[in-house]
Amino acid sequence: MAEQTCRVGDIDIAYETFGDPERPALLLVMGLATQMIAWHEDFCAELAGHGFHVIRFDNRDVGRSTAMRDLRVPTLRQLALRSKKAAGYTLSDMAGDAVGLLDHLGIERAHIVGASMGGMIAQTIAIEHPERVLSLCSIMSNTGARWSGQPKLATYRVLLGTPPKDRDKFIEHVVKVYGVIGSPDFDRDEDDLRDLAGRSYDRGRNPAGSGRQLAAIVASGDRTSRLGSISAPAVVVHGTKDRLVSPSGGRATAKAIPGARLVRIEGMGHDLPRGAWPQIIGAITENAARAGQPAAV
Repeated sequence: MAEQTCRVGDIDIAYETFGDPERPALLLVMGLATQMIAWHEDFCAELAGHGFHVIRFDNRDVGRSTAMRDLRVPTLRQLALRSKKAAGYTLSDMAGDAVGLLDHLGIERAHIVGASMGGMIAQTIAIEHPERVLSLCSIMSNTGARWSGQPKLATYRVLLGTPPKDRDKFIEHVVKVYGVIGSPDFDRDEDDLRDLAGRSYDRGRNPAGSGRQLAAIVASGDRTSRLGSISAPAVVVHGTKDRLVSPSGGRATAKAIPGARLVRIEGMGHDLPRGAWPQIIGAITENAARAGQPAAV
């Protein structure tokens, strides 16, 4: 279905769906400063082929969802000091956006899948809105604890740089970033990555949004104890060579959620390489089957 927009509270959420609306819903939640199109169309189509009604969307402050320009932009010092006062909203607010989208679509319960910050949001949905969650899949994410799932020092310089304003330079900047954080043991289709970066640029740049989203992560703190309340079937997927969210973040998440299964993908970094899709989609579908609503194979 073509991209649409719905109103959730005071903000607009851009979204797109794949597959039969009569099938079990599967909500894809993307990460920091990353638009919904990073859930590749082919990836979404494969999930739909497994019998899911797939929904992807732009989080607030990215893409074609509302840019929160009335809110202050946190300073690097505030972020470094992990000041909760720097945040204009939290992961709970972002989880509420996702639940509001489900409300708009008339969906009572969904399988929730999140990547990176999206994994944090997915966890928060499962904690705060358990009645809406059929199953949970947290990919390359963490618990919010300060001593697990932290970036390698080498990633900071490329990640904290300001993205160029020029379109061509922006695209090359994205390629450079994924050269640092991407999967070293999987083939990287740089033409596909450049296409994604170009489409992201054209859909709407919002450099300040990443700072506000990062402040939301900081303000939301450590979820470890609250993850123990999750009763939905859960799977945690993490690459063994993730330099942005270290594998310890995945281990800690799986340990904190009762009955969660940990799936380690050898050689995967902080991206969703096509070569890892069979393992990722397999983990999602197998976990969904634990919820008693298996998708078609």
